[in-house]
Amino acid sequence: MADRRALTKNAYAYEEVRQRILIGALEPGRILAQSQLAEELGVSLTPMREALRRLDAEGLVFIDAHRNARVATLSAAEARHLFEVRERMDPMAAALAAERRTPEDIARLEAAARHLNPLEGELDLRSLAAHREFHRAIYTASHNELLINVLEGLWDKADRYRLVGLQSRKDSAADRQRVDKEHRQIMEAVIAGNATAAEKAMLEHVQKSLGRRAIDELEARS
Repeated sequence: MADRRALTKNAYAYEEVRQRILIGALEPGRILAQSQLAEELGVSLTPMREALRRLDAEGLVFIDAHRNARVATLSAAEARHLFEVRERMDPMAAALAAERRTPEDIARLEAAARHLNPLEGELDLRSLAAHREFHRAIYTASHNELLINVLEGLWDKADRYRLVGLQSRKDSAADRQRVDKEHRQIMEAVIAGNATAAEKAMLEHVQKSLGRRAIDELEARS
């Protein structure tokens, strides 16, 4: 969970509630008793309300007209919408990154790649964070602020569905080898300045992602 010593009360409340939502400790649809949650975390209502407003803006929490808060639900439709956006925008970001990357961008991408680890379990938040940093390095290298902000804004929502995909079927050794190969192909294409190859590699990566698996799982449940 979040390291309280390194964060302000607002940031601590936000990170703690966010992580509880991502791992399912606060399950989809659950009403959040704000006073109780604030007491559990050792913060006042003011930072708790600010944290919930931030999570509402990110789509992880829903706050109604009466200021009641609940964890946003999961749906096959939303999973598909997220997948459709990523299927189009992530390859665009990779192509732009190949065209515009700087030496600093390359160094950041290589550093992020060194920290990538296969997902070992459904609550493997450390590996999810490393995966996010790898993709963030590519988004940043696109040098398109609007594109970066859109993709960053979708990431937390997408992580919830990645966990659904992982819970439905854990990655096999072959899955992990494939994902590692896909990451290397994306990185090598970006570094080489090959926009066509970067776009193609990223598209294949997204199409075989946990987000795609989550759609199948949620459709099967409905």
